[in-house]
Amino acid sequence: QVQLVESGGGLVQAGGSLRLSCAASGRTSSMADMGWFRQAPGKEREFVGAIRWSSGSTYYADSVKGRFTISRDNAKNTVYLQMNSLKPEDTAVYYCTASRIYRYGLDSPGNYDYWGQGTQVTVSS
Repeated sequence: QVQLVESGGGLVQAGGSLRLSCAASGRTSSMADMGWFRQAPGKEREFVGAIRWSSGSTYYADSVKGRFTISRDNAKNTVYLQMNSLKPEDTAVYYCTASRIYRYGLDSPGNYDYWGQGTQVTVSS
Protein backbone atom coordinates (compact mmCIF):
# COMPACT_ATOMS: atom_id res chain seq x y z
CA GLN A 1 0.00 0.00 0.00
CA VAL A 2 1.01 3.58 -0.65
CA GLN A 3 -0.30 6.58 1.25
CA LEU A 4 -0.38 9.99 -0.39
CA VAL A 5 -0.74 13.30 1.43
CA GLU A 6 -1.14 16.57 -0.48
CA SER A 7 -0.38 20.01 0.87
CA GLY A 8 0.08 23.54 -0.38
CA GLY A 9 -3.37 24.47 -1.55
CA GLY A 10 -4.95 27.82 -0.79
CA LEU A 11 -6.38 31.04 -2.14
CA VAL A 12 -4.45 33.04 -4.72
CA GLN A 13 -5.24 35.87 -7.11
CA ALA A 14 -5.31 35.31 -10.84
CA GLY A 15 -1.81 35.44 -12.26
CA GLY A 16 -0.29 34.17 -9.04
CA SER A 17 1.50 30.95 -8.21
CA LEU A 18 1.14 28.01 -5.86
CA ARG A 19 3.17 24.88 -5.29
CA LEU A 20 1.46 21.68 -4.26
CA SER A 21 3.34 18.84 -2.64
CA CYS A 22 2.47 15.17 -2.49
CA ALA A 23 4.34 13.08 0.03
CA ALA A 24 4.24 9.32 -0.51
CA SER A 25 4.79 6.73 2.21
CA GLY A 26 4.49 2.98 2.50
CA ARG A 27 5.59 0.75 -0.36
CA THR A 28 6.91 3.60 -2.44
CA SER A 29 9.36 1.30 -4.24
CA SER A 30 6.37 -0.13 -6.08
CA MET A 31 5.27 3.19 -7.59
CA ALA A 32 5.36 3.47 -11.36
CA ASP A 33 3.68 6.74 -12.27
CA MET A 34 2.41 9.63 -10.17
CA GLY A 35 -0.20 12.01 -11.37
CA TRP A 36 -2.20 15.09 -10.52
CA PHE A 37 -5.92 15.40 -11.21
CA ARG A 38 -8.37 18.11 -10.30
CA GLN A 39 -12.09 18.30 -9.85
CA ALA A 40 -14.19 21.43 -9.87
CA PRO A 41 -17.74 21.46 -8.44
CA GLY A 42 -20.17 19.80 -10.82
CA LYS A 43 -17.43 18.61 -13.15
CA GLU A 44 -15.64 15.33 -13.76
CA ARG A 45 -12.18 14.66 -12.45
CA GLU A 46 -9.71 16.11 -14.93
CA PHE A 47 -6.14 15.07 -15.70
CA VAL A 48 -3.56 17.75 -14.97
CA GLY A 49 -0.24 15.99 -15.44
CA ALA A 50 1.89 13.00 -14.53
CA ILE A 51 5.48 11.99 -13.96
CA ARG A 52 7.09 8.64 -14.53
CA TRP A 53 8.80 7.86 -11.24
CA SER A 54 11.78 6.03 -12.73
CA SER A 55 12.73 8.38 -15.56
CA GLY A 56 11.21 11.65 -14.47
CA SER A 57 9.43 12.07 -17.79
CA THR A 58 6.48 14.41 -17.49
CA TYR A 59 3.18 14.74 -19.30
CA TYR A 60 0.65 17.55 -19.14
CA ALA A 61 -2.88 18.37 -20.13
CA ASP A 62 -3.09 20.99 -22.84
CA SER A 63 -4.96 23.30 -20.47
CA VAL A 64 -1.95 23.62 -18.15
CA LYS A 65 0.98 23.09 -20.50
CA GLY A 66 3.47 25.91 -20.18
CA ARG A 67 2.03 27.06 -16.85
CA PHE A 68 2.32 24.00 -14.59
CA THR A 69 5.43 21.94 -13.89
CA ILE A 70 5.69 18.58 -12.17
CA SER A 71 8.89 17.54 -10.46
CA ARG A 72 9.97 14.92 -7.97
CA ASP A 73 12.37 14.44 -5.12
CA ASN A 74 13.20 10.76 -4.98
CA ALA A 75 14.95 11.01 -1.62
CA LYS A 76 11.85 12.50 -0.04
CA ASN A 77 9.35 10.42 -2.05
CA THR A 78 7.64 13.67 -2.88
CA VAL A 79 6.13 15.02 -6.07
CA TYR A 80 5.51 18.71 -6.63
CA LEU A 81 3.10 20.61 -8.83
CA GLN A 82 4.31 24.15 -9.49
CA MET A 83 1.41 26.21 -10.78
CA ASN A 84 2.13 29.59 -12.36
CA SER A 85 -0.06 32.12 -14.14
CA LEU A 86 -3.09 30.74 -12.36
CA LYS A 87 -6.53 31.41 -13.78
CA PRO A 88 -9.96 31.33 -12.09
CA GLU A 89 -10.75 28.22 -14.14
CA ASP A 90 -7.92 26.42 -12.33
CA THR A 91 -10.04 26.50 -9.18
CA ALA A 92 -10.62 22.92 -8.05
CA VAL A 93 -9.70 20.27 -5.54
CA TYR A 94 -6.36 18.87 -6.64
CA TYR A 95 -5.61 15.20 -6.08
CA CYS A 96 -2.32 13.36 -6.10
CA THR A 97 -2.37 9.81 -7.37
CA ALA A 98 0.00 6.92 -7.98
CA SER A 99 -0.02 3.68 -9.91
CA ARG A 100 1.59 0.35 -9.02
CA ILE A 101 2.37 -0.63 -12.58
CA TYR A 102 2.88 1.12 -15.88
CA ARG A 103 -0.36 1.44 -17.80
CA TYR A 104 -1.22 3.05 -21.09
CA GLY A 105 -3.29 6.18 -20.60
CA LEU A 106 -1.84 8.44 -17.95
CA ASP A 107 -4.82 10.75 -18.29
CA SER A 108 -7.34 8.17 -17.14
CA PRO A 109 -8.20 8.17 -13.41
CA GLY A 110 -8.96 4.45 -13.61
CA ASN A 111 -5.30 3.69 -14.31
CA TYR A 112 -4.19 4.80 -10.85
CA ASP A 113 -4.29 2.75 -7.67
CA TYR A 114 -3.74 5.23 -4.85
CA TRP A 115 -5.23 8.64 -4.20
CA GLY A 116 -4.60 11.42 -1.73
CA GLN A 117 -7.35 13.24 0.12
CA GLY A 118 -7.14 16.32 -2.08
CA THR A 119 -6.25 19.95 -1.46
CA GLN A 120 -8.35 22.96 -2.43
CA VAL A 121 -6.98 25.55 -4.83
CA THR A 122 -9.03 28.71 -5.29
CA VAL A 123 -8.04 31.36 -7.80
CA SER A 124 -9.84 34.67 -7.48
CA SER A 125 -10.34 37.03 -10.40
